[in-house]
Amino acid sequence: MYYFLIPLLLGFACNAASAFTTAFTNRWGEQRSRALTYTLRNFLGIPLWAVGLVLAVRLPAPLFFTPTPLTELLGWLLVAAGAALIWAALLNLGWRAAVPTTSDKLEAHGVYSRIRHPIYSGLLLEFVGILLLNPSPPVLLAVSLGVAWVLVQARLEEIDLLQRMPAYREYMQRVPRFLPRLR
Repeated sequence: MYYFLIPLLLGFACNAASAFTTAFTNRWGEQRSRALTYTLRNFLGIPLWAVGLVLAVRLPAPLFFTPTPLTELLGWLLVAAGAALIWAALLNLGWRAAVPTTSDKLEAHGVYSRIRHPIYSGLLLEFVGILLLNPSPPVLLAVSLGVAWVLVQARLEEIDLLQRMPAYREYMQRVPRFLPRLR
């Protein structure tokens, strides 16, 4: 019944492994590191966990509550806001989002001037939106695992970024991780 966990967890694991850019480069060199990171993140990680999430949504299961037009609207707004935030972040990062290297420069402009991890912030919004659209036990489990993965993944990436970019430490103190400061 919960077969969606296999691709979901494999995808999260591959994506998490892609966060070790510095370690891969130190061990195998820049070119092999780029190929490994690209494969782990873009060919295995993201597609696998996305398939797992889709399978969880499609699994017939009782709902915790019947979605109303208001919860459906809120769900779709959260999914759209998350997608917009992710696209803004990807436009800022460009190719570095898909293939990070040890020679990357710190991105502190655009959406990255307000949030350190806007892609993960967008995913968190999308996860909540998906749960509002389909409030079932499999979706709750998938979304809960997704939130846990985002927290771990962000931390793993920060450990790597601190090794690759000395300026990242000051950036961490200045810019919040997931939610912008309200000033």
